[in-house]
Amino acid sequence: MQAEPIAERTVLVTGANRGIGRALVEAALRRGARRVYAATRQPFTHPDARVRPVLLDVTDQAQIDAVAEQVEELDLLVNNAGLAIFDELGDREVLAQHLGVNFFGTHAVTQAFTPHLTRSRGALVNVLSLAALAAVPGMAGYSASKAAAFALTQTLRLQLGAQGVRVHAVLAGPVDTDMSRDLDIPKAAPSAVAEAILDGVAAGDDEIFPDPLSATLSRGWPTGPVKLLERGNAALAAGRR
Repeated sequence: MQAEPIAERTVLVTGANRGIGRALVEAALRRGARRVYAATRQPFTHPDARVRPVLLDVTDQAQIDAVAEQVEELDLLVNNAGLAIFDELGDREVLAQHLGVNFFGTHAVTQAFTPHLTRSRGALVNVLSLAALAAVPGMAGYSASKAAAFALTQTLRLQLGAQGVRVHAVLAGPVDTDMSRDLDIPKAAPSAVAEAILDGVAAGDDEIFPDPLSATLSRGWPTGPVKLLERGNAALAAGRR
């Protein structure tokens, strides 16, 4: 997509029935998307004829493959489906659940749709969290899985960038969704976050900071140590080709 508007483009959003996912569907429609695939684990309906609901559990490879076959073309893939359970790393099964959705699910969906994105020279957006950079107390598994997904996003940027695909990481702070219902802290509105995400895609930002809390990191990020190290590693990879 190369920093072009959403208008007349085809978008797929996972976890599209609520929260940021639902807000992203609405924001894409407002910006004139030609078709929006709304991927959800449960049946979903939408009054706009441009929305095509698809059943998709990101931990189910058969469902992922089936949806990839249904989608003929794709300009923007948004990996938004996520899981957050309060835990302190005492239960390995809970950690596995987080990794299954937030890391392996993101990887599986991306792999399935990579051919679509390379054909369209489109864009990939992974909706992550500031928890990828600093663990949230009481959400150890969530934080660890988002950190892993951030590293995955950087790797995908290196690999897919050579094929003309832009890769974006959304590093969001607290958003007013079901996932953060029990957190007694200021939260951004999902609609505002969705608009900021699409603005970041249009601007070609590697990392998107879509809310007031995360935005405090945005000014120094492009020249900060994380980006400098990422660019240095990318240069090493380029030298090996």
